[in-house]
Amino acid sequence: MPTIQIKLPANLGLILQVLAAFLGAYLLAILLGMVIWTFRDIRARSADIFTQLLATLLVLLFNLPGLFLYFILRPRETLNETYERSLAEEALLREIKGQSACPKCSEPVEPDYLLCPSCHAELRKRCPGCQRPLELGWSMCPYCGRPASDLRA
Repeated sequence: MPTIQIKLPANLGLILQVLAAFLGAYLLAILLGMVIWTFRDIRARSADIFTQLLATLLVLLFNLPGLFLYFILRPRETLNETYERSLAEEALLREIKGQSACPKCSEPVEPDYLLCPSCHAELRKRCPGCQRPLELGWSMCPYCGRPASDLRA
């Protein structure tokens, strides 16, 4: 029975070394990209240095399984999203409490302020009869019943 002989190139070892070097460089670039991405992502999600270091080391040491574990454990919101949510909650609380804002500068003002402490805009007038603060558009004082003509004087 005839045997089939395959002729291998003389420099097969060199070709395999070059392919192994390219594959190693590619895998190193992927690992480095995962570590950099993880570091940037955790910096956007936590201000704690220990957490940032731990998440980066997790991906650096365990590679792809570390990245999957990081995806499971990472904070749900970024710091920016948390800040925006807290601002929205504060605005809702301000609405619920009935705390008003200056129409000129939007700074919070109390219901009995006559002038805005920030921009000095006139917010209310004082009733000459009972001295209570009144809204600018009111036609009479709801506390003492004085008509608007007396209020403008």
